[in-house]
Amino acid sequence: MTDEQVNWMPGDTGHSVSTLIRHIDGNIKERIHKGICNGTFVRNREDEFKPMYRSKEDLIQTVRNQFQFVIDTITQMSEASFLKTQLVRGRERTNLDILHQCAAHFSEHLGQILYIAKLCMKDEYISTSI
Repeated sequence: MTDEQVNWMPGDTGHSVSTLIRHIDGNIKERIHKGICNGTFVRNREDEFKPMYRSKEDLIQTVRNQFQFVIDTITQMSEASFLKTQLVRGRERTNLDILHQCAAHFSEHLGQILYIAKLCMKDEYISTSI
């Protein structure tokens, strides 16, 4: 995809690839960096959905950095840290539950990203299916 394609929005109610990646980035920072790793982060979820032009390379770097952070965090977690709980939207959840929810959330948005890629690239789009 080009820089223009990753910033293209499919209509007034849809989101661009750029917006979806910024939203996933915010989710990782809130749920994993702040929640599981006890880091500091103040999330402004509303800002994640405001259109903001970002280059394809910047988005690729964000995805690489954040998913490497997730991988590194999970590989360093002990059994006890998976079972540790935290409060999420008024409910006590284990870190393992949070990681499962994040995986489902990321999967949903990845489907949206692939669909946008298909819309933008048309015949040039190569399916990820085997």
